[in-house]
Amino acid sequence: MEKSEITIKTPFIKLEQLMKLANLTDTGGFAKNLIQSGNVLVNGEVCTMRGKKIRNGDIVTVDRFQVTVIAPEETES
Repeated sequence: MEKSEITIKTPFIKLEQLMKLANLTDTGGFAKNLIQSGNVLVNGEVCTMRGKKIRNGDIVTVDRFQVTVIAPEETES
């Protein structure tokens, strides 16, 4: 399995956006198809919500690629 880390500047990113940012997919449409068909794992569990918020430490797996997200911690206002 090929593992990598991706750093974002916000406390979270939507799953579909992360997949494009991490070059797991070329287009949003392909990301949507992969997610809806159950081919994407978030922290080891199938996720079919393309708008799922991915936060610091979350691990997204697609096929043989695994991406760990590094993000700033959320602060309470």
